[in-house]
Amino acid sequence: MQRTYAGRLARFLTAGALLAVAAWPSLAAAQGGAAGVGPTFDAVVRDLPQGIAAEGVVEAVRQATLGAQVAGRITELAVKAGDPVRAGQVLVRIDARTAEQAVAASRSQVAESEANLANARRKHERNVSLYAQKFVSQAVVDQSEAELKAAQAQLAALNANAVQASAAQTFTTVTAPFAGVVGATHVELGDMAQPGRALVTVFDPKDLRVTATLPQAALAKARLDDPVEIELPGRSGTVKATRVTVIPLADARTHTTRVRLDLPPTQGVLPGQFARAWFVTGTTRALAVPASALLKRGEVTAVYVVDRDGRTLLRQVRVGEPVAGGMVEILAGLSGGERIAQNPVQAGMNASVAASPAAK
Repeated sequence: MQRTYAGRLARFLTAGALLAVAAWPSLAAAQGGAAGVGPTFDAVVRDLPQGIAAEGVVEAVRQATLGAQVAGRITELAVKAGDPVRAGQVLVRIDARTAEQAVAASRSQVAESEANLANARRKHERNVSLYAQKFVSQAVVDQSEAELKAAQAQLAALNANAVQASAAQTFTTVTAPFAGVVGATHVELGDMAQPGRALVTVFDPKDLRVTATLPQAALAKARLDDPVEIELPGRSGTVKATRVTVIPLADARTHTTRVRLDLPPTQGVLPGQFARAWFVTGTTRALAVPASALLKRGEVTAVYVVDRDGRTLLRQVRVGEPVAGGMVEILAGLSGGERIAQNPVQAGMNASVAASPAAK
């Protein structure tokens, strides 16, 4: 008795699911009215690229985090995150009074050393003249010559210190190394800058790439000469990498290798975003349809099949694994040569839709 009741209940639920599937297009047609099927796709068995998916992160090819090289209080923060900047534009100014005092002190030391050098030179010249007249010994001349060379060396060292102080004075003004966008500011106005502390991050949004990680076994199978397709969040379809670069260094802990994939000019992509790359490893014969053609309602997946008369029939299918190019393998429910609607929403608004039996 219990088995009979369970069997009737199962048949009732199966029939209810099919009726619900059949009701979808009718509801859509009632809401949207009659409309064309739209673009279609021929579902035929073909050679499809077989690949491996690898997750990665978008990063800028040119990105720099500018840090302080001198200590001082930040007196000006001219940009904020998201601001476009040009090459050489002033981003941060650090209090330059300490650097100016160091320059003035170094110049004073140079002037003092120049005076000492002039005095040592005159003294040595007098000793040489007196030695020629036999009034002083050779030891006196040698001593004055040593003092002259010491004064020259001291002047050279102080001149180097003066150049270093002048260079340090320029470090109080931080400028953009290239044209780009400010990614982040790591300080606020009035903060104390210290050598090595990060101030501003700038990146060039025109040159972006994806860094993906591949296991060594997968890297050996990947056909890097074939186009590598990249999925980006919030974008329909994929983009193809313009260049593939394998980093010649493997991680000893995870046994993986990083691969850099240069992106073509793409709007709306920012460093740090998630990405998925598809590397081709071979080919396989399978029946596949675009992923956008699938209509999912709960645990049921279906497509709209277009018959010879142009009518659309809702067909439940069983799908397999995704393949490269935004395609999904169909395991059951479709036959080679059938035509399906690529836009299920537009096809569902067609008033001539009728439901067909579910896939087994």
